[in-house]
This record gives sequence, C-alpha cells and structure tokens, in this order.
Amino acid sequence: MYYLLFYGKAPDYAGRQKPLESLHRAYVEKPVAEADLIFGDRWKTRQTDRPSCFSRRTSAAAVEAFAENDPYVKHGIVVNWRVRKWDVVVGSGARI
Repeated sequence: MYYLLFYGKAPDYAGRQKPLESLHRAYVEKPVAEADLIFGDRWKTRQTDRPSCFSRRTSAAAVEAFAENDPYVKHGIVVNWRVRKWDVVVGSGARI
C-alpha cells in the first residue's frame, strides 16, 4: 500500500521551525532507511494541497501514527494533516 501525507503549517511556522529541524529530520530518517518513507518534500509555504511525503506503510493508521509523532506536529509547526491512499496502476507495485 502507498499513501500520501499532506501537512499544513501554522501561520507563524517560519519563526519557530528552525530549532526543530534536526529533531524532525532525525525522526524521518528511520522510515527512509527502512523504505517505509519513499520521499519527502521540503516546502516553505503553508500550502496543504500537495503531499509532504509518499509512504509505503501497511495502513492509513500507520501513516497517521507517524504524523502524530512527528516533532513538527507535536510542537505545532504542522497544525493539520491528512492521509490519502495512493493506488499504483502502472510501474513497480501496480495492481491491475
């Protein structure tokens, strides 16, 4: 299963994000190494209509748990997030 995780940042994120970058980065490195997190996006806006990461987790609940424990979420940098299932129809992992 593949999932997209969308993050929406707080209005004042720019002034508060920098001190938490290393915690956030360390948090996402483990799922990257385990191939659960395929890629992440570094965005510099509060835009919520594009995904922040693409994940190969076992369930939407697993992606939600990942988001809930992200230091950016815990410290209010990310104030809303949502998970969307991604069905692969062409390429590796496709289900036809």
